Amino acid sequence: MDFHAIWEQIRDNWLLIWMGTFFVAVIIWAYRPGSRAIDADIANIPFRHEDKPVDPSQPKEPQP
Repeated sequence: MDFHAIWEQIRDNWLLIWMGTFFVAVIIWAYRPGSRAIDADIANIPFRHEDKPVDPSQPKEPQP
């Protein structure tokens, strides 16, 4: 297979290549260093006020 035939196959499948690259980028972004603390904070949102309702007069919790 020569270079022209390979390039033609890539050109014909550009959307597939783009979607594969996007998928890999999202996976790398999800497992980037430093995201564990943010993900854990977001995962605990339903349990923050489990013992009592939120007091509307209190300020919002600071964001990390």
